[in-house]
Amino acid sequence: MGLRAMIRKTRSDADDEWWRGAIIYQIYPRSFYDGNSDGVGDLAGIAEKLPYVASLGVDAVWIAPFFRSPMADFGYDVADHRAVDPIFGSLDDFDRLIARAHALGLRVIIDQVWGHTSDANPWFRESAASRGGDHADWYVWADPKPDGTPPNNWLAVFGGSAWSWSPRRRQYYLHHFLSCQPTLNLRHPPVMAALLETARFWLERGVDGFRLDAIDFLLHDPSLRDNPARPPADGVVPAKPFGLQEHLYDMVQPEVSARLGTCRRRLAKDYPGTALLGEVSSQDGAFGRIARYTTAGEGLHMAYTLRPLRRDTAASAIGDALAEIEAVGGDGWLCWAFSNHDVERAASRWNPARVRDELPPRPLVRMLLTLLVALRGSVCLYQGEELGLGEALLDCSELRDPFGIAYHPVFPGRDGCRTPMPWRSDAAHAGFTNGEPWLPVPREHFTASVAEQEADPDAPLHWLRRLLAWRKAHGAVRCGSLVRLDPPAPLLGFERANAGERLLFLFNPSERPATLSLRHDGLRRILDEVSTITRAGDAIVFPPYGVLVAELEAADRARQDKRRMAALIAG
Repeated sequence: MGLRAMIRKTRSDADDEWWRGAIIYQIYPRSFYDGNSDGVGDLAGIAEKLPYVASLGVDAVWIAPFFRSPMADFGYDVADHRAVDPIFGSLDDFDRLIARAHALGLRVIIDQVWGHTSDANPWFRESAASRGGDHADWYVWADPKPDGTPPNNWLAVFGGSAWSWSPRRRQYYLHHFLSCQPTLNLRHPPVMAALLETARFWLERGVDGFRLDAIDFLLHDPSLRDNPARPPADGVVPAKPFGLQEHLYDMVQPEVSARLGTCRRRLAKDYPGTALLGEVSSQDGAFGRIARYTTAGEGLHMAYTLRPLRRDTAASAIGDALAEIEAVGGDGWLCWAFSNHDVERAASRWNPARVRDELPPRPLVRMLLTLLVALRGSVCLYQGEELGLGEALLDCSELRDPFGIAYHPVFPGRDGCRTPMPWRSDAAHAGFTNGEPWLPVPREHFTASVAEQEADPDAPLHWLRRLLAWRKAHGAVRCGSLVRLDPPAPLLGFERANAGERLLFLFNPSERPATLSLRHDGLRRILDEVSTITRAGDAIVFPPYGVLVAELEAADRARQDKRRMAALIAG
């Protein structure tokens, strides 16, 4: 056991629970800050900007892949799990980043891609070379059908068959994403042992946890049964054929929970306080899987899903999510994410009046930030979300994402959320680099730069700082219970409670104003510091995207059920 591991063993149980209710700031290294002027962000650049991240009031950073890779999928095609790709720096740069983060009070989570590797990984090269070598069973191989076609009908997320032919082995190998991302065989014990050793390598260097990529794809049906068809609900064939199957056998296998639990127990033994954050797909039943994956003490510590981000409005996305979570029940722990490196930025997705080359309206940004922070669970905040950045609308010639290039213009891909972070409005490329950036900085993002917002007390950046400071002061928000309410449309509402503290949250996720009569029985006061409503006599007027946060009577003085709240809220 290394020195860092020994230090961890001296931490308290409270330290081990640091992840519960934590705010985690996601950094996409290619686009955060370029420290050497080559046009690509790097580890030295991240370390330089960590004081800014700490100033937000977050608890941890999640750094997306920086491992050696051919970069076909920008780092999610790992060629060497224990090496830093030269475009991002070196292991020494990473060690300095860790030291800087910890000195600033920030924990560090890094990606672990356990479901697949690059086809340039030595493991795969040896596996493809022979059916009898040491790595022969490290990947998922299958014989062709008698007519030479793939073993079954499984499809890759990025398009086409999920099987590619290896002429050397004269077998097909499975890949859920790009053909250069072969699927690891996690049922083969040496594979799992190697991945856990990789995790220990990074834990010895001081990381505090891992974000596990695409956990729904970690295991598949060993019998390789065909997926059944899923006819489109509206009768229109989708642009991505992946949606034309019920994914019963190529993913979401029940054994995943037990496999994750084994990993947690093995790592926790020597590295207490290590947090495991899982990415769950948007397939049906996502919140039920999160409940299973994060059952207390058994699997992951927390998990997030992109399922709500597939809905067109914040009201439907969060309202339906809360209803599904309520129906699922259990003691699992959700991590909320409204934006990240894989999806359209929420401030654009949920902006009904979206106009190209214009920033999302600030009231919408403030509402989304408040809603994200107010929900029960931990939170992943994506770089630039604190600035209210919208999705960049890029021309076809500017795209770099293979997913977007394949499906443009029907699906623009993921480049629009990956454009460089704007630091200064008065510098080339918004201060991200002195070179030529790997993706352009949208013109409208210059006016939303960090420097511009630091000088503007009404900017989203300051609102976010205020929110996070306020959240830390209220246990009901950080780790309390949540009771979903049914206020009159278009409002969205819930109650948070913990240790006698009760808070009411009401949101107007609409571009139209709304009025509500709020009865005063049980209402102590409206918290003006985080509310954006006005009062007209006994009525509360919600402007477009307005927010109300109110303090209610303590639990011993008022019942905390929906009937009580129904009496408090009148349409």
